[in-house]
Amino acid sequence: MLPDLIEIVPPPPGARQTTVVLPGSKSLTNRALILAALARRPVTLTGALWSEDTQAMAECLHRLGFGVTVSPDPAEPANRTFVVEGAGGRIPNGGTAARPLELFVENAGTAARFLPPMLCLGDGVYRLSGIPRMHERPQAALVQALRALGYRIDTPNDRLPAVVHGGGPRPGAACTVSVEESSQFASALLLCADLGGWKVEVTGGNEDELPYVDMTRRLVKDFPRDGGTYAIEADASGASYFWGADWLLRRTGSRVHVAPVPRSGMQADQKFLDLVATPDDWQPVFSRQSDLADSIMTAIVLAPFAPAPTRFTELGRLRVQECERVVALRTELAKCGATVVESGDTLAVTPGPLHGAEIETYNDHRVAMCFGMLGLVVPGMVLRHPACVRKTFPNFFAKLAEVGATVRDAKTGRVLAGDDLLA
Repeated sequence: MLPDLIEIVPPPPGARQTTVVLPGSKSLTNRALILAALARRPVTLTGALWSEDTQAMAECLHRLGFGVTVSPDPAEPANRTFVVEGAGGRIPNGGTAARPLELFVENAGTAARFLPPMLCLGDGVYRLSGIPRMHERPQAALVQALRALGYRIDTPNDRLPAVVHGGGPRPGAACTVSVEESSQFASALLLCADLGGWKVEVTGGNEDELPYVDMTRRLVKDFPRDGGTYAIEADASGASYFWGADWLLRRTGSRVHVAPVPRSGMQADQKFLDLVATPDDWQPVFSRQSDLADSIMTAIVLAPFAPAPTRFTELGRLRVQECERVVALRTELAKCGATVVESGDTLAVTPGPLHGAEIETYNDHRVAMCFGMLGLVVPGMVLRHPACVRKTFPNFFAKLAEVGATVRDAKTGRVLAGDDLLA
């Protein structure tokens, strides 16, 4: 288990070639778990991610009465094979108004957003809650859309904790859902729209600029609802840290390759490889809305090494995720000596040398992984509470060690290896 304070020591001099095997996509895994539970016959999910977020989803499905069998994946320790016993749209377990069935979603935004529409298809009463930060994150657009469909959702502030009263399918019911704060609201409704008989109109964004909504539609279309096997693609957001590592280390003659490379086009962060990871393709401006999704954070921490100043725009959604990510990135990069200017929802980063610092991770897996990646070339990078990577990439630091970094306990100096590198 990772200690509370670790130091990343850059690889020793010398060129090396490394191939990093990626875990499965969290976004695809949690969408697929919902669809598998709604399927008419058992579905096997291969290459599925096993992390805090997907464990939270699997545990909620288990409490709802779905059979969920989990077995190891010999190709990747952070993956699992799931066999989910679908109930054809029926929710086996449910509580009452006096005693709702309790579902704890941890800090998993996908579970918090994807579960309520599915619960509406049942005939019980369910109470969803999570960690305190999850109770602060937006949920109103989804709550309002479900109410427009005719379902009762009890929450005083349109956030978690919330009580969902199942009412079964409502053929012909219609709603409008805004994706201004999160596209997960639209995805949540679309995962259940066919069984619910709902008509869902998506607003607040250009359809061409909503890749996660497109991911959901493609998954719904391709999913084996009558039973079968579905392979989860490797995680493109996780790949960005190792594409970024390759970008940083290639000047030393080292190369980092990832396998398998996500190529389906379903994941927005697949574009990181073309937009960022090739040195000659670095752009002067990157947009969170139209260029990159979560991997824009990876690009932001690489920007001090870019050939010219870079502006990162339309970052508003980063402010309402696991932490206030715009402020977190600006603050922690500044600790390392970077010149970063925040203006509205834009960060402007000027190239310049960095030095090590003690990084606050804010219990945010992506902050931890971004600055862990920087530790490959910046000596003295120390991370507080690094185990937050368990949310989506529990063996991230083991992969970083494969690239050549030494990870050690910053308090004792002990070099970490084996299970001590796992979150």
